[in-house]
Amino acid sequence: MNGDDMLDELERTNLGIDPAVLLDIYRQMSRIHEVDKAIRSGLSAGRFQFTYWPMTGQEAIPATLATLTDASDYMVTIYRGIHDQVAKGVPLKGLFAEAMSRKDGLNKGKGGSPHISDPTSGSMLTTAIVGAGAPIANGLALAAKMRGEGRVTIVNFGDGATSIGAVHEAMNLAGAWKLPIIFMCQNNQIGEYTKIPDYTASPDFAGRAAGYGFRGVKVDANDPIAFHAAMKEIVEDVRAGKGPVFVEAVTLRLGTHAGFAPNELLTKDELAAGRANWPVPKTRAFLLETKIATEEELAAIDGAAAAEVAEAVAFATASEPITEEDMFNDVYDDPSVIPMRGVYSFREEEAPVTGETKLMAMYEAIISAQDLALEADPGVFLLGEDIGDPPGGVFKTTAGLQTKWGKERVRPTPIAEQAIIGAATGAALVGMRPVAELMFADFIGVTMDQIANHAAKQRYMSGSATNVPMTMRILVAGGLGGFGAQHSQSLEAWLLHVPGLKIAYPSTTLDARGLLASCIFDEDPCVHFESMAMVFGAPKQEVPIGDYRIPLGVAKVRREGTDITIISFGWQVNQCLAAAEELAKDGVSAEVIDLRSLMPLDYHRVLDSVRKTRRALVVHAATEFCGLGSEIAATINEELFPILKAPASRFGAYYTPISFSAAIEAKQMPNTGSIVARVREVLKDRG
Repeated sequence: MNGDDMLDELERTNLGIDPAVLLDIYRQMSRIHEVDKAIRSGLSAGRFQFTYWPMTGQEAIPATLATLTDASDYMVTIYRGIHDQVAKGVPLKGLFAEAMSRKDGLNKGKGGSPHISDPTSGSMLTTAIVGAGAPIANGLALAAKMRGEGRVTIVNFGDGATSIGAVHEAMNLAGAWKLPIIFMCQNNQIGEYTKIPDYTASPDFAGRAAGYGFRGVKVDANDPIAFHAAMKEIVEDVRAGKGPVFVEAVTLRLGTHAGFAPNELLTKDELAAGRANWPVPKTRAFLLETKIATEEELAAIDGAAAAEVAEAVAFATASEPITEEDMFNDVYDDPSVIPMRGVYSFREEEAPVTGETKLMAMYEAIISAQDLALEADPGVFLLGEDIGDPPGGVFKTTAGLQTKWGKERVRPTPIAEQAIIGAATGAALVGMRPVAELMFADFIGVTMDQIANHAAKQRYMSGSATNVPMTMRILVAGGLGGFGAQHSQSLEAWLLHVPGLKIAYPSTTLDARGLLASCIFDEDPCVHFESMAMVFGAPKQEVPIGDYRIPLGVAKVRREGTDITIISFGWQVNQCLAAAEELAKDGVSAEVIDLRSLMPLDYHRVLDSVRKTRRALVVHAATEFCGLGSEIAATINEELFPILKAPASRFGAYYTPISFSAAIEAKQMPNTGSIVARVREVLKDRG
């Protein structure tokens, strides 16, 4: 080795990075760049069409992370995350086919460009909702921690997401639980179409981590050597169990928010400076300058990347588009759950109770169902506000479980419903069976994004590559009086409008036990509504000591009758039974059906009953206007119109917020007396 060669070798060893690693980083950047070029070319030429959010300028971030993580580590990203997907190892053929909505797509063409999921590479979820991935990523990290797997979870988001409450809730929870997660803020200096100074007065984003009790680091993400050095230490620390880290990776987005034009918010000078600092050509030039690679070697890398991308585009273009025949697949594990006009599936009812039983109140039956689930499956865990011992839940529905199973599996949370449901969703994505408690149904409002846009839709968007076997226990306070307008609503109609969810609503102690057990072990996200009036007020019943389940989608005839069918669920079933007793005094025979499960809904048994009685009234505590009663009544009228003696009708609460006054609330919702009066109105109609 001559003097010049020795000098060159010394310069390379003083780079602060193994030259082979830097070359690997460039290899990934080249692949990302070729994907970017192919998409821009294809879209502009009209060879294919899909929505694209360019990440040009941000390539060094995932390319560097790819040298520090592998497929066993989890990643969550956003719609502008195709560079993250490429570097994570998502197969390019399936990636392009998915973006083009083709059958050979990673997710059967169901998710498209903004919803890529590829568990084989560890790319678990892509969200099109800004900031929404952070709570879900917590769940992935929690699952890894509980299982002792040593995985690192990286959740990518832009600087604009730092204004979203979900990110702050997630950071707080991650800090409290010391989760193995990296919050990767790819600060490209523009939140969609708004520059940072126009949406926040914060001097930086990394400094916010201190408020949540963990480290924040700000690093130049356009310098792969410096970025690698910083991330190597961070990844090692997080993997070693030292808790979360927030990384502000400073870069610059050179393209527009969506499409393939230059960034219109950058001045001419800013754009020129950004291009000069663009890590793809800059790193390539550095590799040549330091003689880490020759032009021929880099040309070979670039050529291989271009060929890989061209092959992927050709594969995707040749793949068949998905069609309307694929529409109903992947909504649920069982396609028969989907409500379809004219299709009313029959499901076998539960087996009779056998074996040893114990007299229980409803709250005890709920505790028992969770206890048995915790025993049966190590993937079951509970999370929610105040569920530890003491107090064992605000309504005592987890009392004693933390004492028995420990703080790992019975987890009190911050008062942060988005964080709770997000963590449950993420853990379920990787096979856990979380049971999350929401203290009041009214709090659905602050969790709706996590429930409706993520938990409910993930199976469909991923083409069943992933599913979400989680349970949400939600208490409903209506009918007790004194809780007021923000703690008394029955909001099942909100959730019934969301495909992908299953919903149970027991009215008895035994059913609470059996339905909750079925929810916990279901393969789809389930909501288990619990009427607070029944949790402590329902009559005690003999409940099996061992495993006992009631199939979802099976209604129960609580009282047989011949003159009218009254259909209800939850605490209103008891009101309907009491009304039936009053009606019997006048010679009216009312059949009372308890739906028990609202999705799937047992239309088969409902229609069989109404064929017999030829009259129907649906009763619920929720607002009558646009309530479930309208849907059921409409279906009965459509299916049985020729034989009905009167139109099927519904009876719900008045269209007002629930009053804090117990006296007023008692008149707002159906009660025994008002149900009797409404039945008599239906009986008068057409004789």
